[in-house]
Formats: sequence, structure tokens, C-alpha cells
Amino acid sequence: MGLNVADFPRRGVGWLTGLVAAVGKAVAWLTLLMVLLTFNTVTLRYGFNLGWVWLQDIVTYLHAVVFMLAAAWALQTNEHVRVDIFYHEWPARKKALVDLLGTMLLLVPVCVFLLVISWNYVSTSWAVQEGSHSAGGLPFVYVQKTLILLLPTLLLLQAIVTIWNSVHTLRGSSR
Repeated sequence: MGLNVADFPRRGVGWLTGLVAAVGKAVAWLTLLMVLLTFNTVTLRYGFNLGWVWLQDIVTYLHAVVFMLAAAWALQTNEHVRVDIFYHEWPARKKALVDLLGTMLLLVPVCVFLLVISWNYVSTSWAVQEGSHSAGGLPFVYVQKTLILLLPTLLLLQAIVTIWNSVHTLRGSSR
């Protein structure tokens, strides 16, 4: 009843699946906070003629967090945008082939490109502790820019899962 080394990849894929899902589900709850803050902002501005840039910045930051950190979860749950003319009618093996090729030929290269091209941009922002250019704005622009690196990282983690699942489907293996 010892550990089987062959189980490590399957367990790793399970762990990655859980991680992507946990991040996606956690940030999805931020949409409720965004709605409440937006309602508050509009009420304060038009009802009481009050407004703060930092409050608007929070809504913008939350929107970025939700969009960029939940993208991999949307891919995982098949809720992403797909031009689906034939795919939904195809058998599992044909879908797996499309998923495998799309992931390896499109998703992975785009994610790697995003990581490479944005690394200096984000690290420079961290180096200068970049803040808002607006008076009264939030001072954490560098944290928000970090999402530019987290988006492709999470998508690459999901790509590993998609590739694993596709290969197993194509081989006719059970997971």
C-alpha cells in the first residue's frame, strides 16, 4: 500500500485542476463586491455629489482580478468563448484532438509570449512601486500589473490539465 510513482502525474493533474477551480471560484465572489461598490459609487456621486478616485480604482482592480484570474477556470469548465459550429456534435476522441491541438498550438505559445513580453513591464512597475497617476488613486498599480503574469500562468496550468486529459481520451485510458 505504498505510494505508486505512476500516480504522481494523475495526482498532480488533480491538484492543478483543484487549484484552478479554487482560484476561479474565489475570485468569482468578487463580482458581488464589485456590484455593491459600483452601486455605492453611483449612489454617492449622483445622490450626494460625493466621489473618490480610490473607490473607482477598487472597482477597476476587482474587475481585473476577476477577469484575469477566472479565465483559466472558465477554460476548465468549458465556459470560455468557443466558435462552436461542429464541436458539440463530435465524439469525445475528436473533441480531445481539437482540444489538444488548440492548447498546444495556440494557448501555450500565446501564454509563453505573454509571460516573456510582459515580464520587464511588470518587474519595472514593482521596482518603482508604481502608483496611480490620478490624484487620490490607489498606490498599488504594480500589484494590479502582476495580474498580467498570473493570467498566462494559470492558463498554462490549465493547459497541462487539458493536454493530460486529451491524451488520455485519445489513448482510451481511464483516469
